[in-house]
Amino acid sequence: MPATALEEFCGSTFWNLSLLQRADPDLPVCFEQTVLVWAPLGFLWLCAPLHLAVLCTKATPNKHLSKLYLCKQIVVGLLFLTAIASLAVTLGEDYNPTRDPATTVRNPGIFYANPVLFALSWILLLLCQEGLRRRKGAVDSATLFLFWLILVLCDVFPFQTLLREALSLDETVDEMGKKKSLDLPRFCLFYISFGLELIALVLSAFGDVPREAEELVKKNPEVGAPFLSRITFNWFNSMVLNGFKRPLVQEDMWELSEAESTLQISQKFQQIMQTELKAARTRIQTKLRKRGMKKTSTVQGEVLPNGRQNGLGKGVSQDVLVMEEKGDETDKTKEKEKKKKEDKAEYPEAWLISTLATTFKRVLWESAFLKLLTDLLSFVSPQLLKLLISFTTDKSIYTWTGYVYAVLLFLVTIFQSLFLQQYFQRCFVLGMKVRTALTAAVYKKALVVSNDARKESTVGETVNLMSADAQRFNDVANFIHLLWSCPMQIVLAIAFLWIELGPAVLAGLAVMVLMVPINGVLATKSRTLQVKNMKYKDKRMKIMNEMLNGIKILKLYAWEPSFQNQVMGIREQELGVMRKFAYLSSVSTFVFSCAPALVSLATFAVFVSVDSENVLDAGKAFTSISLFNILRFPLAFLPMLIASMVQVLLKNTHTHTQIQTYMLTLAIYGIPGRLVAVVGVVGSGKSSLISAMLGEMHSTKGFVNVQGSVAFVPQQAWIQNATLRDNILFGSPVQETRFQATLEACALMPDLELLPGGVHTEIGEKGINLSGGQKQRVSLARAVYSKADVYLLDDPLSAVDSHVGKHLFDEVVGRRGLLKDKTRILVTHGVSFLPYVDEIVVLKNGCVSEVGSYQNLKDSKGAFSEFLNTYAKEDGKKNTGGYSNVVVTTHPVEIKNILIFNAEKNIQEKTLIKLLSINQSCRINQSCSALLIFICRFFFSLSLYLSPSTQVKFSVYLQYLRSMGWCYTSMVFLVYFIQNVAFIGQNLWLSDWTNDAVEYYNMTYPNWKRDTRIGVFGALGMAQGLFVFLGTLLLANGSINASRILHSQLLKNILRVPMVFFDTTPSGRVVNRFAKDIFTVDEAIPQSFRSWIMCFLGVLGTLFAICLATPIFTAIIIPLAVIYYFVQRFYVATSRQLRRLDSVSRSPIYSHFGETMSGLSVIRAYGHQDRFLKHNEKVIDENLKSVYPWVVSNRWLAIRLEFLGNLVVFFSAMLAVISRDTLDSGLVGLSISYALNVTQTLNWLVRMTSELETNIVAVERISEYTKLENEADWVSGQRPSEKWPEAGRLRFENYKVRYRPELDLVLHGITCNIESTEKIGIVGRTGAGKSSLTNCLFRIIEAAEGRILIDGIDIASLGLHDLRSRLTIIPQDPVLFSGTLRMNLDPFETFSDEEIWGVLELSHLKDYVGGLQEGLNHEVSEGGENLSVGQRQLLCLARALLRKSRILILDEATAAVDLETDDLIQTTIRQEFAHCTVLTIAHRLHSILDSNRVMVLDAGKIVEFDSPSTLFNQQGHFYSMAKDAGITTVDSTVLDSTSF
Repeated sequence: MPATALEEFCGSTFWNLSLLQRADPDLPVCFEQTVLVWAPLGFLWLCAPLHLAVLCTKATPNKHLSKLYLCKQIVVGLLFLTAIASLAVTLGEDYNPTRDPATTVRNPGIFYANPVLFALSWILLLLCQEGLRRRKGAVDSATLFLFWLILVLCDVFPFQTLLREALSLDETVDEMGKKKSLDLPRFCLFYISFGLELIALVLSAFGDVPREAEELVKKNPEVGAPFLSRITFNWFNSMVLNGFKRPLVQEDMWELSEAESTLQISQKFQQIMQTELKAARTRIQTKLRKRGMKKTSTVQGEVLPNGRQNGLGKGVSQDVLVMEEKGDETDKTKEKEKKKKEDKAEYPEAWLISTLATTFKRVLWESAFLKLLTDLLSFVSPQLLKLLISFTTDKSIYTWTGYVYAVLLFLVTIFQSLFLQQYFQRCFVLGMKVRTALTAAVYKKALVVSNDARKESTVGETVNLMSADAQRFNDVANFIHLLWSCPMQIVLAIAFLWIELGPAVLAGLAVMVLMVPINGVLATKSRTLQVKNMKYKDKRMKIMNEMLNGIKILKLYAWEPSFQNQVMGIREQELGVMRKFAYLSSVSTFVFSCAPALVSLATFAVFVSVDSENVLDAGKAFTSISLFNILRFPLAFLPMLIASMVQVLLKNTHTHTQIQTYMLTLAIYGIPGRLVAVVGVVGSGKSSLISAMLGEMHSTKGFVNVQGSVAFVPQQAWIQNATLRDNILFGSPVQETRFQATLEACALMPDLELLPGGVHTEIGEKGINLSGGQKQRVSLARAVYSKADVYLLDDPLSAVDSHVGKHLFDEVVGRRGLLKDKTRILVTHGVSFLPYVDEIVVLKNGCVSEVGSYQNLKDSKGAFSEFLNTYAKEDGKKNTGGYSNVVVTTHPVEIKNILIFNAEKNIQEKTLIKLLSINQSCRINQSCSALLIFICRFFFSLSLYLSPSTQVKFSVYLQYLRSMGWCYTSMVFLVYFIQNVAFIGQNLWLSDWTNDAVEYYNMTYPNWKRDTRIGVFGALGMAQGLFVFLGTLLLANGSINASRILHSQLLKNILRVPMVFFDTTPSGRVVNRFAKDIFTVDEAIPQSFRSWIMCFLGVLGTLFAICLATPIFTAIIIPLAVIYYFVQRFYVATSRQLRRLDSVSRSPIYSHFGETMSGLSVIRAYGHQDRFLKHNEKVIDENLKSVYPWVVSNRWLAIRLEFLGNLVVFFSAMLAVISRDTLDSGLVGLSISYALNVTQTLNWLVRMTSELETNIVAVERISEYTKLENEADWVSGQRPSEKWPEAGRLRFENYKVRYRPELDLVLHGITCNIESTEKIGIVGRTGAGKSSLTNCLFRIIEAAEGRILIDGIDIASLGLHDLRSRLTIIPQDPVLFSGTLRMNLDPFETFSDEEIWGVLELSHLKDYVGGLQEGLNHEVSEGGENLSVGQRQLLCLARALLRKSRILILDEATAAVDLETDDLIQTTIRQEFAHCTVLTIAHRLHSILDSNRVMVLDAGKIVEFDSPSTLFNQQGHFYSMAKDAGITTVDSTVLDSTSF
């Protein structure tokens, strides 16, 4: 309404400017009664619907009436009474019967309107507070708190007005000349109301936690935090206090709120992702149609006539699955490249960013709004600084104006801090959620990814995707709003500079425009270098992952130097790219550190040059400098953000799916309730058949009809890092009777007696405390317990002793076994089981050669009959040892009807299990091994949780600086120090420059003076940029040195630690050192170190400049500095521990992922994807429990530091106001502009201190692994002769061994002689010490007592490589590494191609390798998965032939191969190693019956040692074992005796 109407309504003047233009200003009463009353009430009425909506809902929970709620309602009720009383006073005055009738003057309308408005508002507030009480999960209301705060602040003005009136009653008179009297009723009612409002404000600052939520608040205090606590992060105080008092552990972490949980984030992301993917696919299809391209559709599974779906596609991703038939091998490479391009063109892109934006749009909008407010407020401070400078120069301005400016400056900085920290909180939580969503999505994708796609990216690359790449998305999400904020700040800064300096600012703008192409060139170069860096990083992690998986093979073959050189070679290439990138960053830093100086120089120079009347005064200079300081951040940060966005866009397309095709033609009929055996030679397609039944291969024709559930026992048993009971149950409910029956049937009862915890014994990662046979029995037990309809058994009896195999066949698989009523498809190499199966399927070259019963096939005189006649006598020689790394998955599927399936003609049998875990190093005595695992895990866990208690030692910093080089370190400090001197000098020069405006007032400004001012100012600015460039360059070289040295030390030591370390340490922890920690050393620490140096020197410079301008400021700095110190110590203690917990809890994410990838086929077969997804969510949540508090801890620190910094600003402004008569304007501008700067600088110093201390933990973790105890030297002073061992004689003298000093002996005084060229068989039951004896020969474990002599030389006196390189072993597990076939045979490249082709011919691989297009350079995939198990074992034989050693150890070397391959291996060994001493470890006695002597071990002792016939006739241990194996004489083997 118009002012005149308001004046009539109030009965007094609405606005009178003269009231403010005096030494004691005041506001008009009418303004106080209207605007200052209606504004807060209007805010309440606007916000009321949010609270009243709850009251309108039908179902409202009946919550407990708390004391706080009752107090709030009582206070509002009393306020309502005061409003009624105020109205009654007015009515009484106007309509009082005793009133003089002649008096016509009545109270103005405002005295009626305001009480009524207040009364209605208090009623509304009562309803709002009731609505708040009923709202689910609400403990307070931000809007109600703000209402009370605004109301109290508005009432401060009438408060002082009424007080001043009351105090000046004797001096004031009314219009009639009478002394004014006090309006006592209204006076009292106002102050009562004001008191009640203050009480209400205090009450609204507390949270009203309902009783039912008290337990939840204990678990997560944020849930019960009121508004004031949330914006200041006071709810986090208890965590900080705990972290300062004692080391934090995982149990101290609070529960996550539902919104932050992985489940909620992942579900929302997945829902939106499906929509976005659908839209992206539609776009790509439209695009392809326009191009006229034809996309081949993928038939993942056909629908059968009965409506059932083909099971081939079960659980497999359908993204970019393109099937084609391939013809000849010619032009395969060209076809592959063409196919890759087509696939890339057909794959939907640009959906990930939009999915993330849609998923988290609310937090994006909230943070954007807060960022906008923060940026706008940042431009208010320079304007207030300008007003303060003008206040000091113009003495006519009233003093109260200066105090108002100081208070306004303080309030602006306070609000800016609050908005900024809320913005950062949302951005960092956004980053955390983005990382969580991507990690969960990668895991979920890994569960359904096709086998083709799995071959294209190794486990190491995928782990890299989950760690480094997801982290980059996290980092960019933190600062995503700077993409629009930085340009906006630049535009606003230029606009304000235009107001100050006019068109001269265009000169500065021109400088910035000229820098845009420079930024473009730098960004392009950065992109290229980052692509290279990512490739090298992935390649290095791939090799490291394989090395850790096959570490035992590396040690046995003494191949560590070769692989070390490979990794170091890749690392040098990676460091070379990093060096180039660092140099590029140095140039970028130089350009953008010079940018503000060049911009300000150009602007000031043009300003003073274009017109002699333009003189730079303090107001213009320091306002401009403040704006240039604002400009400095967006100019410096925008290019870095663009570079980060470039990296993220690269990550968006980092992994892709490539296509391979398999062609196999099969027709199989599976009849329910029957036992079908599948046999065939290497490469015939047996494992491919099982894979097809599981839906792990792609059908190009035909179908698999699945009825019921499937249980799968893979060839290589996969064991989880869980208890034995959990491994068998595998998520199924416990039924004790069935569980015990399963244990007995699977022959696990005797093993339980050896395990310290029985069924509750925890099995180590990769099942390292179980033997191969035990693992296979556990795997079989898992399948048996699952009660599936169809059982797919991929040679499960190969890894167990012969008598155990017979037991398992009889009690589980056979006609009287537990599975007698189930459909069983058994892939086997054991001829002895074939008479007892219902039907036999013979495979040959991917086709069904014959189908029938055993007798029919034998009588038919066909291929199977010839097969039996040829290999019957070899039955029993087959020794299919268990695999230490296998995948176990349980999901039932019954095979029925037809499977017709295409796979490539020359592609051999596929092993579909990705090996993440390393090979079992030894089958140690079971009780000792379990105890070993328990002790190692206990102490390792203890060390992890005790480590946070110790602060990062200064020696860790010294170690990093030493790695950098002391020369680089000292030069970096010196250069940055000089740069800060130049910065201070430039500001002091500017301060002196502004005094020229006073000195040359109304005088002509000399040109020489102008030129000198501009020249020195510009020179000091350029000097800053130059020294920053030099500092960055020196730091880059130093950090590259540190990265090289630390990685080299880590790699060197890891390859030298004993095997027991790898057996007791989850591979995820070791991988984490080479992935996350090395990444931190490479990228995070140099950046943190540089920022810390610049912040530290900047703080010193700032304090020096402020104290130089206003010495009294020192008195304020000292107490504030003490508070700063204590706040940051509290913070650093907690933050450091939270980061350590983050690192510790991050490892299980990668370990679980690796375990999942190893067992993918098993998990899919049993259909347990959902259970594993939930477990993945659980381990991610455990990590988030430490990540989220760390994010909050940063905000907790920042809000406190910035508040103290704001006090610095306030006191400096107040001192300037107080000392206005003694300070010149230049010093005032310098003091306040530096004060505005010190807040940010001190804040960043503490942040950088904490970040550096947090990141330096990576050096500590790397250092921890570089100090692990090593095994013996690779090369010692005593070197054997070149031909050693010439004879190959072995002698054990009272040899005793234990795995650790505190454990029992594994071998008890072994004493024996083995003569040259003797063939020795070593047998014994599980845990007898057979493999331990092998490990002793290679010194995998060292002697506790006694010695081993080879040709008279004590092996303990030799270097490990001298020893291991002269012995040869064909291990149980045929481990291959990705690379060429030649590298797998001869990593040191010491043999010629002719020699290698010769051993390939002897190992029967020459034809196969010769048929490959690349020959010896044929690429072997990770784990050798593009070769069959048999071919891998033949390659191991070729390795042995190449070494030409006089001593050969066979550790169940013919495990998991068919009869034909076994015969090839045995024949080759007899012929080529006839002149060698051969030790054969066997589960089955058949394979060692032709040995010269047999060593029988029992409980680590030799109980019998003689020729097989002699031992058999003695009827001792050997006889007993032979009888169990069905051997009647040492010269015969019967088919019905044992499993093969």
